[in-house]
Amino acid sequence: MEIRIRRYRTEDCPLLARLFYDTVHAVNARDYTAVQLQAWAPGLPNLEAWNRSFLEHVAFVAEAEGVIAGFGDIDETGYLDRLYVHKDYQGRGIGTALCDALEQSVRCEYIVTHASRTAKAFFLSRGYRVKKEQQVERRGILLTNYVMEFQKI
Repeated sequence: MEIRIRRYRTEDCPLLARLFYDTVHAVNARDYTAVQLQAWAPGLPNLEAWNRSFLEHVAFVAEAEGVIAGFGDIDETGYLDRLYVHKDYQGRGIGTALCDALEQSVRCEYIVTHASRTAKAFFLSRGYRVKKEQQVERRGILLTNYVMEFQKI
């Protein structure tokens, strides 16, 4: 399967929002309760705000087999904000390709992300270290995630 990584375009935003919702509710269901998933992704996000944040960050989209299979974004400080892979394309190298592109796109010594329980193993396999476990609140519900850091060599 060929993976194509390209820059984000504004017209991608509705598809990325749908991919985010579907992925959270399908893939993350093994690590979070239904109540937590609904708090994390209650519906489609504010597309105007999402588009603005993608445009302010370095944002990439992964295409495979003619569909958008994932996306991710990082800011200039090295904060890897979002990294999501379509529920039907898990384990096929999409996350790795996106993460490679994101890490290489910024000039900073460290990359930091707040990884879900589900994503923790992926980041550990890439050499990220857990700095701390934390509870974040989304719509009055607590979710566990991990502040993780990667030192670029």
